[in-house]
Amino acid sequence: MTANDTADNASEGTVTVTETGTGTYTQQITVGRHQLLADEPQPIGDDAGPTPYDLLLAGLGACTSMTVRLYANKKGWPLEQVEVTLRHSRIHAEDCAQCETTKGWISHIDRTIDLVGDLDDTQRQRLMEIAERCPVHQTLTSEVDIATSLA
Repeated sequence: MTANDTADNASEGTVTVTETGTGTYTQQITVGRHQLLADEPQPIGDDAGPTPYDLLLAGLGACTSMTVRLYANKKGWPLEQVEVTLRHSRIHAEDCAQCETTKGWISHIDRTIDLVGDLDDTQRQRLMEIAERCPVHQTLTSEVDIATSLA
């Protein structure tokens, strides 16, 4: 089965990741008819694509921007552009006042949202609240169950 056969037969919401064989960690990601690469940066990998954490942040950023855009359009607000900048790090759990985990390390994501347009303070505040409702944000901040099986 080729990558195109996989793409044609993939159901919506299915992502397939396969080693490319071109680098130690280089991965071919197929999402429907879309394809991209993932890799680890040098010297660990070949830096042929974004890292898995980069892709995670990209998903959160895209979802945030789309959710904010959808709401602003629905309200007819003068939002010209949304830019979301994200950074992943690991922090001591004891440094997170609102976290349930109190020991060890936890993942931390800094998300900065730039709302360009002639918006008043109330509109900006509401759009920031709406950003919290992005489905990917909701997934990342809720309990997630991952079932793994052998093919």
